[in-house]
Order: sequence, then structure tokens, then C-alpha cells
Amino acid sequence: MPAIPEFSHAELEGICGVLGDTSRGLTGSEIGSILARLGIPDPMPTMTKRHRLFEALAKREAQTRSGNIVGAFIQEAMNPVRYTGNRVLFDSRRNALNIILAFCGYSLGEDGKLRLRAQPARTLTEAEEAAGRLRSELSRRAVHPDVLKFCRPELLQENYFHAVFEATKSVADYKGLCQAGWSPGLS
Repeated sequence: MPAIPEFSHAELEGICGVLGDTSRGLTGSEIGSILARLGIPDPMPTMTKRHRLFEALAKREAQTRSGNIVGAFIQEAMNPVRYTGNRVLFDSRRNALNIILAFCGYSLGEDGKLRLRAQPARTLTEAEEAAGRLRSELSRRAVHPDVLKFCRPELLQENYFHAVFEATKSVADYKGLCQAGWSPGLS
């Protein structure tokens, strides 16, 4: 892996927040196992997962003056083999990480490998667009703004099933209103 600059405090907190999330993150034993495999001392196995991971990675990053250890941890945690049979979890974690990594100038591919981006994101919108190809593709295809409005929360959460469901309901509601005599120009 090419040299990765140190991650900022906020970037590292965001990465650890995703990987150590209570409901969708790695388990405590998975964190301990990956830390051990990478030769990173585990600061306090009883600490909350995200704080434990942050302390371990921040300490090693400070010792090496490089973000390579953080990159190695991400790639080990996001190795697609670990997610065989659970594609939804892989996609969820990958999308959440990609929003943070966009600010760092990186993206995480479907192969679980970090890639350098042409330009780091500067705003949340840029980061979300970099991570959310579906939203970008829908906008590029000129999907009606009302459809996007009805499923925006689901798209931001990368919850594609519910995004499609909400968009479908909005079209059905619209059709029902029109059949009842409502006109878009009369609202």
C-alpha cells in the first residue's frame, strides 16, 4: 500500500465510529482479532468499541507518523470474504466509510481496497455524492424531484429497498390524488 498521510482526529473518529458502531459495526472480538493480526496493542478491551479502536489506531498512527495502519485496519475489516452471505452489511459499512473517506481523498472499493480519489470532498454534499452512486445516477437521469423528495432520507442512509418503496408509494399517492380531481397546479 502506498504511503497514506495521517488521518485527522475527526476523520479517525468517523472511521472508528462506523467500524465500532453499536448495532452495525464490528464485534468486540472482531476488533481484538484484527488488532492482534496487525500487531496493534489493544489499549483496553473493556472500553466501548469505537473508543477502543480509536485509541489503538491513534496511538499507532502517532508512533509511525503515517495513516497506513488505519488503512490496513480498514482493508482487513472490509475484506469481502468476511461478508460472504451478508452483502447488505458490507454495503452499509462500505457506504458509511466512503462518506468519511471522501474527505480524506480516498474511497473503498467493492474489493475492500482503498483507492486514491482525484480530489478530496470539501462538503457533506460532495462526500455523499462520492459515496452514493445511486443518488447521483438518479439525478443524472433526471428523475422527477418529487420522487427524490419522498425517498431522500432513505437514499441518504443508503437504504435502497426502502428508497424504492417510498418512491413507489409517492407515485401511487400522486396517481390517486390526480384521479380524485387534484391537479398539481391547484395546490
